[in-house]
Amino acid sequence: MIRKIRRVSKVINKSHDKEFFHQAGTPPGTIIVDENAEQPIIFLIDYNQTDLIHKQISYPEECLNYLDTESVSWVDVQGLGSKDILHRLGQTFDLHPLILEDIVNMVERPKIEDYEEQLVIIAHMVVPNPNNGSFYSEQVSLVLGKYYVLTVQEEPEHDCFDGVRMRIDKNKGIIRRQGSDYLAYSLLDAIIDGFFPVLELYGERIDDLEEEVIVNPSQKTLQKIYQIRRELLQLRRAIWPQRDAINSLIRDGSELISDDVRIYLRDCYDHAVQVMDIVETYRELVAGLMDVYLSAISNKMNEIMKLLTVVSSIFIPLTFIAGVYGMNFNTEKSPHNMPELNWYWGYPLCLGVMALIAMSLIYFFWRRGWLTNSVNFQKDIHR
Repeated sequence: MIRKIRRVSKVINKSHDKEFFHQAGTPPGTIIVDENAEQPIIFLIDYNQTDLIHKQISYPEECLNYLDTESVSWVDVQGLGSKDILHRLGQTFDLHPLILEDIVNMVERPKIEDYEEQLVIIAHMVVPNPNNGSFYSEQVSLVLGKYYVLTVQEEPEHDCFDGVRMRIDKNKGIIRRQGSDYLAYSLLDAIIDGFFPVLELYGERIDDLEEEVIVNPSQKTLQKIYQIRRELLQLRRAIWPQRDAINSLIRDGSELISDDVRIYLRDCYDHAVQVMDIVETYRELVAGLMDVYLSAISNKMNEIMKLLTVVSSIFIPLTFIAGVYGMNFNTEKSPHNMPELNWYWGYPLCLGVMALIAMSLIYFFWRRGWLTNSVNFQKDIHR
């Protein structure tokens, strides 16, 4: 069950080969590192309104000199493949052992944890995969301090923070004039907005699937419907608790978040609600596609049965006539035993009557529209 919860969509996500979870009786704060996880890459961005430092560092201790200054420091750790780096990270930022456990534990539900001097935000980030119209998904952990924001990502390959980095590097907007709480809001807003490109891909897939269901439904169509249903369920599991977490952050507040930033968080919450509404709408559309698929398959079967019935109806009287004259009773024994067998034009006359009956039935079925509909349906099948 844990395997299913953590990676419902292995076909759409780049996931680890092994699944890790705590055995019963494991002490709290235990860190279990996936041996197949990516080795950490650490980036430091320290900025204020006038100055900017953007560099890659090897160890978390290298950012100690920046954490207590009034400039804002963003430490971005990409990869969870080193237990040593994680322990150093905990010592450098004075993280509670339970925070480190939540960061490493990839089955965490999106949530907000307030540790007085630190605010921990566990979120799920999705990035579109244009190759197959699906998405990559990973857990992102944000730790907000007074003058810093620590982000820890599963993998270094995909994230949606490029827009935030660009605004910092080029000093666009107000981000360089704000504190660490505004940076945390910007990152969280980027995570929520990252759902919209993914939903655009699913909108296109659903449109194509609607046409396929109506024109040419098949077993592959049914598989596509189930695949999209599973993927939309994955999106719903990601966005639903994040919406609730943002709402609780707005409602309960925190000493680390100013009133001005709480106003921005309301906009972030509105985006989360909008994403949730779109996901629910798409799920209803896909559920409707299942009903349309079943109706289309039923209609296809009815048309096939209609065509077979028309063909059978044409040959039934012909088979009857051929069967009657195939009995070959001896006409010498009785004058009532098929006198037509001795007629000079008996055979051509019998064939003519059979052809006349067949043409009459075909004309009758055509006038009723049965034959035309069946022929057109067969053309649609082989289109």
